Order: sequence, then structure tokens, then C-alpha cells
Amino acid sequence: MRASWAETIMGFAVLAFAALMLTYALGVSGLKHSSGTYEVSARFGEAGGIQPGAKVTVSGVKVGAVSDVTIDPKTYLAVMHLTLTKDVKLPSDSTAKITSDGLLGGAHIALTPGGAEDDLKPGGEINNTQGAVDLFGLIGQFIRPQSGSSAASSADSAAKTPAPASAAPKASSDLPEM
Repeated sequence: MRASWAETIMGFAVLAFAALMLTYALGVSGLKHSSGTYEVSARFGEAGGIQPGAKVTVSGVKVGAVSDVTIDPKTYLAVMHLTLTKDVKLPSDSTAKITSDGLLGGAHIALTPGGAEDDLKPGGEINNTQGAVDLFGLIGQFIRPQSGSSAASSADSAAKTPAPASAAPKASSDLPEM
């Protein structure tokens, strides 16, 4: 009998701890309950690995999260639905940019407020977007430049072109004496 009371008390303690951790997790997430948020969308040419749950920031401060990522079958653009807190009012000409958290870190969406007088309405769309930059592709282009590119061929032709007459060395009479 005594063991069953101990197990019951331990069960209540575990449930209380789980409720406490759930409350803490919701508080740390930075999002208020669903009535304190609104949703907007943005279309990107390159999603850059953004997944639902990725953070949305303004000036480095978390103001929301990505709730859904889909593809538009007509334009083949990545459509992201962003859930933002109600206390963040963005101008209608704001910009959304996919940025990385670091060299090997994850990605998030950084919002830059615009200067328009009217605010972005719930259900609205952010029209000014910048997709993710393929960092490894850029590094690959730097390490192995494409052969036959216009930059390489113009550099080769410049090396073969004789120097202009003004760049010719001066005559010995024009040089200062030592």
C-alpha cells in the first residue's frame, strides 16, 4: 500500500514538472498565444533550407516564426507564411531577406522595415524579397572559375595587347641624374 502512494505522488510530480517545462518552452519561444499573432506571406526565388519553425527577426530580435513553406505551381517560387506578433507593425514596403545564422548555422528570415505610411495587413504579402545566397556555389566559382568566360577572355586579350605609347619608358635624357 505504501509503494502505491509513493508511485502516485511521483506521478503527480512528473506531471507538474512536464507542465512547468511546457509553460517555460512557450514563454521562451517569443510568440504569444495565437490571438496575439497575425500571418503574412513572402515569395522567394531560393528558399535556402528554411523550414517551418525558423525564426523571423527585425533588427536581430525575434518577432515571429515561419509557419509554412510551399511552392507556387505557376511561378515556381517558394511561398513562406510568416506568423508575426501583433505588437510588430511593419510598413507595407518592408523587405524580407533569407540570411544564415553563421557559416555553418541554420537560416532565418530577417525583415527590414520600409518607409511607407500604411502598415502590412494580416494576410498581406511582402513584395520585396531576397532569397538565400548559395555560399558553397560562390566559393566553388572563386576556386574554379569557368573556362571561356568573358572575364577570363578579356583578361587574356588585355595581356596580349601592346602597351599604349604613353606607357613607354622615358628617354634617358628625361630621367633625373644621380
